[in-house]
Amino acid sequence: MAVTLRLARHGQKKRPYYRVVAAEKQCWRDGRFLQIVGTYNPMVNPAAVLLQEEAVRKWVGNGAQTTPVVASLIKKSFPGLLEEREQRQRARIQAARKARKERAAKRAAA
Repeated sequence: MAVTLRLARHGQKKRPYYRVVAAEKQCWRDGRFLQIVGTYNPMVNPAAVLLQEEAVRKWVGNGAQTTPVVASLIKKSFPGLLEEREQRQRARIQAARKARKERAAKRAAA
């Protein structure tokens, strides 16, 4: 089950109001979701963003992907949260590459 943090549109015609939700990738934009993580109202100046930090950390920590808009909202609200995840992923990829190179070197030497 692939989970993504994305926006679900609510409100009236030409008066959008969004919920930031954790949902399965296959579900529709405004369809079934797992948890409401926050809200986003772009109609006020400045735009109102309310995110639950614990819920966002939980879903990002469990590997949920984010849409570009939600990622920018999270970066503005909680600086460094997504960067930590990206650094962990880069370190994991680099370790896997190093292990592959070492295995290839052992095969070549044998």
